[in-house]
Amino acid sequence: MVWPQERLGSPPACSLPEGYTLRTFRPGDAADHVRLMHAAGFANWSQEQLAAAMDKCLPDGFYVIEHNASGRLAATAMAHHQPLAYLPCGGELSWVAGDPEHKGKGLGYAVCAAATRRLLEIGYRNIYLRTDDFRLAAIKVYLKLGYVPFLFAPDMEGRWRDVCARLGADFEKTRSVRVLSP
Repeated sequence: MVWPQERLGSPPACSLPEGYTLRTFRPGDAADHVRLMHAAGFANWSQEQLAAAMDKCLPDGFYVIEHNASGRLAATAMAHHQPLAYLPCGGELSWVAGDPEHKGKGLGYAVCAAATRRLLEIGYRNIYLRTDDFRLAAIKVYLKLGYVPFLFAPDMEGRWRDVCARLGADFEKTRSVRVLSP
């Protein structure tokens, strides 16, 4: 999925429900971050993977949402410098995760909005994210933020038509205008 060129000057709004704080990652957050990633389904996430991901992170581009009452991390997302051959000078919304205990509160939207805003603030013009077809809840958030499907391979249109049908979304209204030839 990509951030549309026509929205480069329109960062998504970022708001949180009461009882949560959006902030950047601190070194003391590492163990709780690993716990959060495990809770979100990244069973093999480790301190080593965290360190490798942090190496690609933009300054002030590693966001967490803290649950104030427990002091534990409830959601996370990173803004990475990660150019691709077909998206030169690319910035990636990466490693998005939310604790299922806090599901349905808009935390995924808020943390993704913060990371996207950071990429836009720095001046990235090719902003993207990678996801899987089965991550419907995440895709719904990305579409709501303003990201659109990026049809870069011959099978992408059919896959996105299917994803949109499963979400009850209109493929024609979500379709990216940035399609590469196969």
